[in-house]
Amino acid sequence: MPATNAMKKKILILDDKETIAKVLSIYLQSEFQCTWLPDGLQGVKWLQDGNTPDLIITDIRMPGMRGDEFLEWIKQNDLFKHIPVIMLSSEDSTSERIKLLEVGAADYIVKPFNPMELKIRIKKII
Repeated sequence: MPATNAMKKKILILDDKETIAKVLSIYLQSEFQCTWLPDGLQGVKWLQDGNTPDLIITDIRMPGMRGDEFLEWIKQNDLFKHIPVIMLSSEDSTSERIKLLEVGAADYIVKPFNPMELKIRIKKII
């Protein structure tokens, strides 16, 4: 029996590149309810408006509020710090990956990524 939207876990996607958000949504929509916003500031507002996703996927380099700034904000907020965050980045920097995992990221995935691998990582987290 296919999951209805009410039964699906919710994923918030933060990425300033709509094409990446669309690819993620298309690949994940069979099992997850996806919402896309183009930057961290809109993500903060969306959360403050009463929305609570089961997981957040965020790019690091975005205008407005960067993904690493968003991660720091969410992990310092008692209402939202329990939400797992997966970081996406085009940079494969070990020091950046270590820093973000220490701040509280659940995972760090380098672009370009395999959507099947991402889906498996999401299922392991939620």
